[in-house]
Amino acid sequence: MQQPLAYRMRPTKIEDIVGQQDLVGPGKIISRMVKAKMLSSMILYGPPGTGKTSIASAIAGSTKYAFRMLNAATDTKKDLQIVAEEAKMSGTVVLLLDEIHRLDKTKQDFLLPLLENGSIILIGATTENPYININPAIRSRAQIFEVHPLSPADIEQALHRALTDTDNGLGNFKVEIDDDALKFLSTATNGDLRSSLNALELAVKSTEPNKDAKIHITRPIVEECLQRKALSSDKDGDAHYDVISAFQKSIRGSDTDAALHYASRLIESGDLISLIRRLLVIAYEDVGLANPGACERTVEATTAAKQLGLPEARIPLANAIIELCLSPKSNSAMTAIDSALEDVRSGNYGDVPLHLKDAHYKGAAKLGRGVEYKYPHDFPNDWVKQQYLPDKIKNAQYYRPKSNGRIETAFKEQYKKLRQSAGRK
Repeated sequence: MQQPLAYRMRPTKIEDIVGQQDLVGPGKIISRMVKAKMLSSMILYGPPGTGKTSIASAIAGSTKYAFRMLNAATDTKKDLQIVAEEAKMSGTVVLLLDEIHRLDKTKQDFLLPLLENGSIILIGATTENPYININPAIRSRAQIFEVHPLSPADIEQALHRALTDTDNGLGNFKVEIDDDALKFLSTATNGDLRSSLNALELAVKSTEPNKDAKIHITRPIVEECLQRKALSSDKDGDAHYDVISAFQKSIRGSDTDAALHYASRLIESGDLISLIRRLLVIAYEDVGLANPGACERTVEATTAAKQLGLPEARIPLANAIIELCLSPKSNSAMTAIDSALEDVRSGNYGDVPLHLKDAHYKGAAKLGRGVEYKYPHDFPNDWVKQQYLPDKIKNAQYYRPKSNGRIETAFKEQYKKLRQSAGRK
């Protein structure tokens, strides 16, 4: 049985990896590890089809180590023992352990000493946040790298490579693919290269050659093979991002019907992940302190949507979209943190005031650390006037509250009162 195109096109050296150049590009961390032959165990996390397995395969190929793949959920301790025995015989083995967040304690305890002595270089792959879902014992022995959805340009590059590769790809077929079909194939999978490659293979192998023995691939054929409809007829491939942009701007502009329209385009294309991510951004960026409760309910709605999946996910998402549209708007929190970051990045700040410095260690008082600190809970209303910002920026004001909505209006009054009581301009 022939393996799928995505499997056959898996890179065997670092230079062949598509995307993730912040990790595998020249001079970047994984590339440097491979070049120096100083590999360490790592956890790669990110959406499906973004290159986690490809990175592991390329690391093994570039270093000439044996490469094995197991699944933490379905493979047994005995399977791990087989890999361990191979490592004893041949030296180091690179083990890709998929779904590492589902590794149980028995398998973990077996793996830990092998990671310690370096006989197994573990590359854990997961779609879950490792800081939340992976045991600290494994986490502490591995570097954690996030992989991101590939850009349309990255996917298009990989598709061209597959169409011309005569050994593992589709180079032996006489394929003609329309530009709009290729663009759609590179954008419609939300950065999932595996889905794009396998859809391309299905399109090529299920299409009858024409009289010139050529296989002509059109966008309707690609849509059928992907089982997703194009968002629009934009053959330049920008439609996907245009819809997401229009969706956010519609909510920011409080146009409920427009927001539901653009959300429906994303839902119909099957792009639930982009819709969820964008909603979370919108809640905190555009509504924010004007209606904090709406932000909380958006988190709840997106969590429910993930658990439900489509088509039912549309229901909690519609609730969130409508509430965000009809809520008062404020971006004051975002602009406040951006303003503070600007000072930090420009070096425009001074030393932490002495009375705020850590004073828990012996000898701190001799250095003046924490000596004059006033504990607010010892004073009426749990507040006392004292300086918290460094001298250099002691009168800085980052938060510029708005009066959009009852809640932030109340925050504005409290903020103003506290600044005045503290003697700040």
